[in-house]
Amino acid sequence: MSQAGVKCGGVQAVLFDLDGTLIDSAPDLAGAANRLRATHGLADMPFQQLRPLVGSGARGMVGATMGVGPDDPRFIALRDEFLAIYEQDMLLHTQVFAGMVPVLARLEAMKLPWGIVTNKAERFALPVVAGLALHDRAAVLVCGDTTPHAKPHPGSLLEAARRMGLRASNCAYVGDDLRDVQAGKAAGMATLAAAWGYLGQGERIDDWGADAVIDLPADLLKWLDSA
Repeated sequence: MSQAGVKCGGVQAVLFDLDGTLIDSAPDLAGAANRLRATHGLADMPFQQLRPLVGSGARGMVGATMGVGPDDPRFIALRDEFLAIYEQDMLLHTQVFAGMVPVLARLEAMKLPWGIVTNKAERFALPVVAGLALHDRAAVLVCGDTTPHAKPHPGSLLEAARRMGLRASNCAYVGDDLRDVQAGKAAGMATLAAAWGYLGQGERIDDWGADAVIDLPADLLKWLDSA
């Protein structure tokens, strides 16, 4: 774990990104991508090649697996086909990261509320969160289409803080993508970059400007104890 000097004494809630931070959904999203490829006569792509792309959403997955960008007239149909395939099996292999299980239990024992802020649309996020039995435990769930703007815009994070009755400056946000750090910083929250996540293919995690890079979920508890 590396820190940039921000302490957490004022943290009254912890917010998590969903895919790649709180839950490991890459197997089901990669599976949907390969089923889409198979439908169009293409061979499977290796999982390790697909995993870093998961955080880029349907747009990135379709672009990388089908070679079709948003400006291509085929894009919308392929995106919708990918999402329909994914929706059929969203919980086949998806699970809470094993390391996050005791962390959530510890936060609850500390009476420190936690919530979820994701770019995943409600159509997918709500059943996934419910299917993993997190819906009754999370203090808040804000999805990619809950507010007018998705991350890196800070609107969804500010909405989560509002729903919890907290100042954004009293929240910490944990995510595995540069956009998570950008959104958290813009919202005035402490930001922690989750090195176990999907991370994308852009800048190195150490260059995101997070207040801390945490290698393992348990490092969040160490960070909280460091104030």
